[in-house]
Amino acid sequence: MARVGIESWPVLRQLTGTDRLGRGEAARSKRTDALVARTEQADRVVSSVCPYCAVGCGQKVYVKDEKVIQIEGDPESPISRGRLCPKGSASKQLVTSPGRQTTVLYRRPYGTEWEPLALDDAMDMIADRVIEARRQGWEDTSGGKPVRRTMGIASLGGATLDNEENYLIKKFWSALGAIQIENQARI
Repeated sequence: MARVGIESWPVLRQLTGTDRLGRGEAARSKRTDALVARTEQADRVVSSVCPYCAVGCGQKVYVKDEKVIQIEGDPESPISRGRLCPKGSASKQLVTSPGRQTTVLYRRPYGTEWEPLALDDAMDMIADRVIEARRQGWEDTSGGKPVRRTMGIASLGGATLDNEENYLIKKFWSALGAIQIENQARI
């Protein structure tokens, strides 16, 4: 083990140098000087919006070798001015966590195991079920009055959707005849 000279002790540098409070040069080490921020290593920076709620805080996504290496608040965002809540600060885990689910899984009726399913097959299954639910729940009239609606479909939008997204979802489900449409938009 290499012996460290007494002159490298931070407390000695503090007492003998000009940094009497120990908040500058006295507290620095060779290791500290060699450190480089992850954000400086990025190949590019992409502006984004936090996905957790409808507030829409701005984010800077730092990318190196086509992988996300850091996510921070965007100081130029008029909404969040560079700040992120604890969930927004941890949003890097959404894309980098080893436990992130990246494939569609399906559990058949009465099945006990999940099985991988191609995205196109999953989308076709969803479309078929929406069409069938609409057909089974369709009402042309109610009490002698024309209603042209389906009671077989309802929609509840999440808090991560903004007003524009909820507007489009409302139009989509209304075009299919659904009348039970709600959302949790905060803005």
